[in-house]
Amino acid sequence: MTVEWAGGGPDLLVALDRGAGPLRIQIQDQLRTAIRERRLGAGERLPSTRRLAELLGVSRGTVVDVYEQLLAEGYVESAVGSGTRVAAMPAGGPREAPGVVAAAAPSSGPAIADFEYGIPDLGSVPLTAWSWAVSEATRTLPTAELGDEDPAGSRHLREVVTAYHRRVRSGCAVAEDAVVVSGFRQGLAFALATLAQHGLGRIALEDPGPREHDVIARRAGLDAVPVPVDAHGVDVGRLRETGARAVLLTPAHQCPTGVALSSSRRRDLVAWADDVDGVILEDDYDAEFRYDRQPVGSLQGLNPARVIALGSVSKTLAPAIRLGWILAPARFVPGIVEEQRLSSRGAPGLDQEALALLIETGRFDRHLRRVREIYRARRDVLAAEVEHAFGPGRLQGLAAGCHALLRLPDGTSERAVVAAAATLGVRVNGLDHYRLVAAEAEAEPDSRPPALVLGFGNVSEHQISRGIRTLAKAVRSQTRH
Repeated sequence: MTVEWAGGGPDLLVALDRGAGPLRIQIQDQLRTAIRERRLGAGERLPSTRRLAELLGVSRGTVVDVYEQLLAEGYVESAVGSGTRVAAMPAGGPREAPGVVAAAAPSSGPAIADFEYGIPDLGSVPLTAWSWAVSEATRTLPTAELGDEDPAGSRHLREVVTAYHRRVRSGCAVAEDAVVVSGFRQGLAFALATLAQHGLGRIALEDPGPREHDVIARRAGLDAVPVPVDAHGVDVGRLRETGARAVLLTPAHQCPTGVALSSSRRRDLVAWADDVDGVILEDDYDAEFRYDRQPVGSLQGLNPARVIALGSVSKTLAPAIRLGWILAPARFVPGIVEEQRLSSRGAPGLDQEALALLIETGRFDRHLRRVREIYRARRDVLAAEVEHAFGPGRLQGLAAGCHALLRLPDGTSERAVVAAAATLGVRVNGLDHYRLVAAEAEAEPDSRPPALVLGFGNVSEHQISRGIRTLAKAVRSQTRH
């Protein structure tokens, strides 16, 4: 796609020495060198002759002569309506400039199916609604709010997000409890750094659990320790044994096992936090996608003084819309705001306003209702195909979210199946991929049966059917050995 510049084209830095010979020759030499060294890439548009003449303080005729010479030598090309652009250099031409890396050819991806965890249906992103919201935000946002805003984020969005959390997730946060951030991971880093400043030195993480949370915790200065997950969620008894005063978990739909934290474990967890003067960090990443009943309420509403809830639109809208939020007890909010103020100045203000408009006009809820039915249909196809290919009772975690866990026959090598599936055109990860990277986890033998994590958010029903049948072939090829 060719992108047209409005006006006379981009600016260009050319340094002239008016006592060092003809200006025309200097301009030609500098442009040739920039093109040879790939500092000006193929297809890149040069300024118009009028614009470059103004920039350099020379006559337009001088620039016209330069462009005509470079055109004759094959360094540039010109077309009506497209302006003057850098021509493609021939293969085997001059070397790349230092630090310039040639762009890799785009990957074709798996030929059959990509069961990568955590990717929503990118084809269902409500781009029309988002475009409307951005346009409306641009039209209505006062110019006074286009400068640096409150480090906690847009007051409007904080009010809308907390109202949404109260309405949909049974929370009890208000705008003063909220900080808007650029996605979940940034929010997690700010929250953990704040906990470290409050003297919490150790955090427990679900094992298996989301990737790299241990790395983020250690970067914040915390000691990360694993806590096992079973059919009822995180093992609170084992949590007490760690000596940690903070725990990060995914209670509504555990990543990656898919289990929900049971009601008794929720009560035990809250009691643990009170007993140790601790903090629960709640990763509320896909709770809106519940299929058997209404979503389980947020832990934040159960004990707001002990819970930091973190959310984002990465799963509900798209990862490219880098907006998230932290709902925290009042004693932690100033520290989180200060972390944000010193690191990033906050998420883009126009995007914050757009998200607020998307939610409060009902467009966000309408999108969720639509994709929930899409995911439900894909989940049903996944369940039917797995039962046909592997037998009943092999799939868990289907009540919510966009991923499930496929238990493999005992003795099967996860890594061998993953590798075999890749050669057949299916991308998938084993449960071991989500083990906590810690000495404690490595020292304890893994008694869990082998399993595969199947993300079905961004695969069609047809791809699911073909992918599961192919996975069955990969499993059979390994169990025969």
